[in-house]
Amino acid sequence: MEIIPGLIIGIVVVGCVLIALFEYRIRQPDVIVLYESNGQIGVRRGPLYPRHFSLPLKRTTSPLQLTIEAAALGNLVVRIKLIGSAAPSIKHIQSLIRVGGWDSEAVARAVDQVRIVLQGLIKEYTERSEIHAISSPAILNHLNEHLGFIEERFGVELISLAVQTLEPMDPKIAEALSQQEEARLLEQTEQLNHQARVVAARAKYQADEEIAEMEHALELKRAELRKKQFESDAELARQRIEDELARSRLRLDFEKEELDVLRKSPELLMLTPQAARLAEASQSLKNARTVISWTPQEIANGSELFTLFRNLLQKELEAKKENK
Repeated sequence: MEIIPGLIIGIVVVGCVLIALFEYRIRQPDVIVLYESNGQIGVRRGPLYPRHFSLPLKRTTSPLQLTIEAAALGNLVVRIKLIGSAAPSIKHIQSLIRVGGWDSEAVARAVDQVRIVLQGLIKEYTERSEIHAISSPAILNHLNEHLGFIEERFGVELISLAVQTLEPMDPKIAEALSQQEEARLLEQTEQLNHQARVVAARAKYQADEEIAEMEHALELKRAELRKKQFESDAELARQRIEDELARSRLRLDFEKEELDVLRKSPELLMLTPQAARLAEASQSLKNARTVISWTPQEIANGSELFTLFRNLLQKELEAKKENK
């Protein structure tokens, strides 16, 4: 009798273990495990989860490809191929379940709904745009303005989005657009060339202006140096003139002193160079007449000396006449 309760307990324990092994699963790192409580969707954070009371969703991205034929202004049809990828948004998981349902394919269903919305947005944009104004960056900018609304409405986050191709359906329109683009590029290239020439001319003008200013400054410096040199030469010339005047004054003072001495002692006139030449001439020829030449400079510089010498000669002649 005591064995039966122990056996029952063991069976219960084994049953609980088996049920736990059958019901609970280990959460993978790339899986979001959802549960419902009081009408609200939550995310399980633990490593284990009951599989019959939870919904595992892959966090990997789902590819998104879309080909759209939309009409621009003038009923010109263009073909747009859009590619991208989407993943479930943790912030708006309630919207994801509401759109995709409580199913492992909820993300795929939500992505299908996103395709429809993207198609409508692109057609809305092209219908109010001219065909030459439609471009891949413009389309992406228009779609990026609605990404927040898409994530909040469908619970899907668009990881990447790009325009793969954008071309008109009519080959003639495509050729015309190609020619317009070619003409635009040529015009832009020509404008860039003109701008380059203008920039080069402006740079040359600035360089010439700077060179002219530098040359002008150099000429001013040269003029200033020449002025200083002229002032220095003038100062040297003035100094030489003053020195010459000082020497002339000294020489004049010396001659005045010499005349004063001769005036006081006339007999010293015989020692002058003129008297020496006269005596030398009288000794060489007894009966010859001695002619003494006086230069204008000697007469001008020594007029008093000449007068004294003449007076001395006159006195000598008068003395000889009296003796005779």
